[in-house]
Amino acid sequence: MSLRTPPTLLRLAGESLLRDQASAIAALEYLPAELFPLLFIQACWRRMQKPLKAMVHAWPFTVLPLGCLSQMSLNKLLKAVLDGLDVLLAQEVPPRRWKLRVLDFRNTGAKFWRMWCGDSTQKCSRTEPVAVHSSSPNMEHPLAPLKVFLDLNFNERDGDEFLKYIIQWAQQREGLLHLCCKALSISEGPFQRVRRVLDGVQLDCIQEAEMLSLRHLQELDMDSPFFLRGRLDQMLRCLQTPLDKLCITNCQQLTHSDLTHLFQCPNLRQLKSLHLFGLSLADFSLEPLRALLEAVAPTLEGLGLDNCAMADSQVETILPVLSRCHQLRGFTISENNFSVDTVEKLLRHTARLSSLELELYPVPLEYYRIQGTVNEERLVLLRAELTGILKELGQPRSIFLGTKYCHNSGKCKVYDAEFS
Repeated sequence: MSLRTPPTLLRLAGESLLRDQASAIAALEYLPAELFPLLFIQACWRRMQKPLKAMVHAWPFTVLPLGCLSQMSLNKLLKAVLDGLDVLLAQEVPPRRWKLRVLDFRNTGAKFWRMWCGDSTQKCSRTEPVAVHSSSPNMEHPLAPLKVFLDLNFNERDGDEFLKYIIQWAQQREGLLHLCCKALSISEGPFQRVRRVLDGVQLDCIQEAEMLSLRHLQELDMDSPFFLRGRLDQMLRCLQTPLDKLCITNCQQLTHSDLTHLFQCPNLRQLKSLHLFGLSLADFSLEPLRALLEAVAPTLEGLGLDNCAMADSQVETILPVLSRCHQLRGFTISENNFSVDTVEKLLRHTARLSSLELELYPVPLEYYRIQGTVNEERLVLLRAELTGILKELGQPRSIFLGTKYCHNSGKCKVYDAEFS
């Protein structure tokens, strides 16, 4: 017959207090601070929404570490916690005893709960203990917003709703709090799932980024990956199988070193689709890109180099290899700074690519007015000239010319030239 350790007087006091939720809420203003953590744990276990909300409102410590409590159905109690914070954020004058500055969803804080509650919590990380600071009862309402810490770990498949709820809540309270991600870990796809979450978080405070074992990943699609600046080579080393598709959008923040690593990555040597939008290649030697295109010429079916700040001289580097991409079905290179001569060269070098179904080139610089608008009258002559070139090349073909700023402003206009 086993002997159970009798409950402490502190635990018994908390259980007794929670039997009457209204009385428990009313007593919070006078309750000693040391009773709050255990009372919070007990309310979590019993899923008492109203006492939880009230305790967050009256929390007497600077930090509320919630990451360790995720195994205690915190997902279901999250709304009560955030509702309590909403009450605080809405007040111009905070409660008399309010000291809360940090809401921490990271897997830290075990020391805090063990100090006040013994072994009441589940296993938590023993690293990065949460400091509990005292402060004066007369402290004024803080000017700085509340900080909300969370780590983004894409090793698990069941955390999307939890993250989505927190991120949406934080976005709706912009200016009142700062949602801060200190550590980012990506070890499993699909990357679209990762992207949806990252789009909603300000990642400027990332201190640690880890991307491991991107197994069986065939498509990589990144939009505005500024958090990878200077670290792209680390992510590329994580690729364990060759990619079929690579698409990077709005990536002006990538460095020359990033671009060199990108174009030299061994796992890009079997690409069927390569699309780069908003990549700044103005001062970048395209030799690494040329070498990549040389390697993928037998398999490449789609190539997009739109809005990459490319100039005439750079196109010369890739023209010879471009004419050897015989599987190419779609080629877009709009929103770049090309002369009419360069557009004509592109047409001649792609003339023997019989699989091409879509071609989008930029309206040449000579056909813009000083104000940046297209000279429609002159453009009529250009289209006639290009149609003549297509006819001279002798293969039925339709091409399109796009004006500047297609992808962001919505003001893009597309013109066609055709020979059939």
